[in-house]
Amino acid sequence: MAKTELKTKETDASVDAFLDSMADEQQRDDSRAIVEIMQRITGEKPKMWGPAIIGFGSTTLKYSSGRELDWMKLGFSPRKGNIVLYGMASDAKAAKDLGKFKTGKGCLYIKRLADVDEKVLSNLVNDSYKRKD
Repeated sequence: MAKTELKTKETDASVDAFLDSMADEQQRDDSRAIVEIMQRITGEKPKMWGPAIIGFGSTTLKYSSGRELDWMKLGFSPRKGNIVLYGMASDAKAAKDLGKFKTGKGCLYIKRLADVDEKVLSNLVNDSYKRKD
């Protein structure tokens, strides 16, 4: 089956310009810290995926239906009310000491970085990234 063409794909837009444009100072600072964590762990440069997602690395996702699509290995998006971390392994045992968060399908939702243990978050980012290889 051919690759599916997504609206959300890697762009040449500036990550720094996107972060600079954020009105909420706390979310902007948290986002810069998350960029640093993900870049340090993955060794990948941050790239914009669509207008509001910052991604690290790329991979081809293959579904059991045969559908394939290009997607980031890990990423996040500062949304209104939450920062959504994409591609995070949903290992409840590993996340139990993270702090205040919610989960979705392959995502973690946090309100602010101060609500979570950064060391535990770094370990989750590392584990999730390793599972993508």
